[in-house]
Amino acid sequence: MENRKSEIEDPIDPGHRGPRDLFRVLGPVILGIGILFMVVGGVDFFSAFGGMRAPTLFWCFFVGMPLLFVGGVMCQFGYAGKVARYMAQEMAPVGKDTFNYMADGTQEGVKTVASAVGQGLAAGGVALGGKADTKVRCHKCNSLAEEGAKFCPQCGSPLGKTKPCPNCRELNDPDAKFCDNCGQTI
Repeated sequence: MENRKSEIEDPIDPGHRGPRDLFRVLGPVILGIGILFMVVGGVDFFSAFGGMRAPTLFWCFFVGMPLLFVGGVMCQFGYAGKVARYMAQEMAPVGKDTFNYMADGTQEGVKTVASAVGQGLAAGGVALGGKADTKVRCHKCNSLAEEGAKFCPQCGSPLGKTKPCPNCRELNDPDAKFCDNCGQTI
C-alpha cells in the first residue's frame, strides 16, 4: 500500500514540486492581502455615508480585486492535484457501482441480441463454427440446387460440366461459349 501511495504522489515532472510549493505558499498570502485591501476599501466607502467626508481609501478596493483573483488562481494551481485525487477517490466507487448496475441490468438484453444475431447468421447459412451451405445456380432457370446435385430440381437440366472443349478437352457448363481452361471458343 505504501508503494502505491508513493506512485500516486510522485509527479511526472521532477521539477513540478517547486512551482507547486510556491503556489501553495504565495497563493494564500496574496489572497489574504487582497481580502484585506477589499475590506479596507469597503469599510472606508461605507463609513463615509455616516458623515460628510468623502471616502479616501476606496482605491484599496480596486487593488484588492486583482490580488484576490491572482491569489485564488495560484491556490487553484497549488492544490489542483490534491483536489483531483480527492474527487477521483469520491467518484470512482460511484462509477464502479453504476457500471456494475448497468451491466447487471443489460445482461439479458445483450443475450437476446446475441441470440438474434446467431439465429440470423444460421438462417443465412453461416452457422457459428460451422460451414456455409453452398448452392449451385441452374444455367437455364436460375433456381438454386444443392452443391452435389446433378440435375436442376426446377427444370431438370444437367447442372454439371458436360460440354467438352474441342481444343483442350476440359469440361465446361452446358451453355458455355468459351472454355474455362484455355479460353478458346467452344
